[in-house]
Amino acid sequence: MVNTTLSVALLSGKGGVGKTNITLNLACALHDANFKTLLIDCDLGLANLDVLLGITPEGNLQTALLGEAGIEDVLYHVKDEGFDVLPAASGVPELTELQPEIRDMLLSRLEPVLHRYDYVFMDLGAGISGTVQTFAALASVRVVVITPEPTSLTDSYALIKVLNNKYGLRDFKVLVNQTSSKTEAKASFEKLHGACQHFLHLDPVYLGHLRNDKKLTEAVCRQQPLLRYAPTSPSALDFRTIASRLQQIRLNMLDWLGQRSVLQPLPAER
Repeated sequence: MVNTTLSVALLSGKGGVGKTNITLNLACALHDANFKTLLIDCDLGLANLDVLLGITPEGNLQTALLGEAGIEDVLYHVKDEGFDVLPAASGVPELTELQPEIRDMLLSRLEPVLHRYDYVFMDLGAGISGTVQTFAALASVRVVVITPEPTSLTDSYALIKVLNNKYGLRDFKVLVNQTSSKTEAKASFEKLHGACQHFLHLDPVYLGHLRNDKKLTEAVCRQQPLLRYAPTSPSALDFRTIASRLQQIRLNMLDWLGQRSVLQPLPAER
C-alpha cells in the first residue's frame, strides 16, 4: 500500500502554549475540507484531548499497550466533529518514558490503522522527554508551537537543538500562537530562526500565526473546538489558513510519503 498519510507532531519547549487546542481545531478545519483525520494524544501520562472535547472514552493507549484491547477498540469517533481520537491515560507516570520494546510494539499495532487517514496529528507533551523526542522523530512533519514569551523561544530552541543533535533532524515548521499581530508573530519567529541559523545552521520554516482571541477561552470552558463555537472569530480564520497550508505541504510531499511508513522508524542516534 502506497502511503499518502501525513503525520504531524505538534511540540513545544514549554507548556501552556496551546498545542492541544491547535491540534483540535486543525482537525476540525481539515474535516470541513473533507479530509479524514486522527488525533493521537501523545502526552501519555497527562492526557487532555478528551477533556477539551468533553468526552469519556472507555479505553486508551495504556489499555492497548497492556493488551487489554486492540487499537481499533480504543479509537474514539467524535461524531459531532467528524474525526477520530486515540486517547492517552492520565496519571500514569510510567508511560511518560517509552521503553524501546514498548515503542516498537505500539508502532506495529498503530501502523495498519493509520493508513485510512489523510492526516495523523500527534499532540505531544511539552519539553524534551524521551517520549517527546521519540514521537517527534517518527513524524513526517514537526510543528513547533511558540508564543512571543522569551521563555517559549529559549525552550523551543533547546528542543530543536536536542532533536538536531540526537537524530540529525533539520526540518521544523514554526507556528506562533497567542500573538497580538502578524508583526509580533514574525518578530518572534525571526528570533528563533536567527538562533537556529547561527548556532545549528538550520532554517525553520514559518507556518503561520494564531491571534489572541477571547472566544477561544470561552470555547475551552464549554469543551468545544473554537471552529464549532465561534467559526468566524479571528483565530478560527487563522486555523483555516494554517490548515490550507498543511494541505499544500501534504500535496507537495506525496511522492516522498509514498516511500515511507506513516510513522517512520527512528533515525539512528548520533
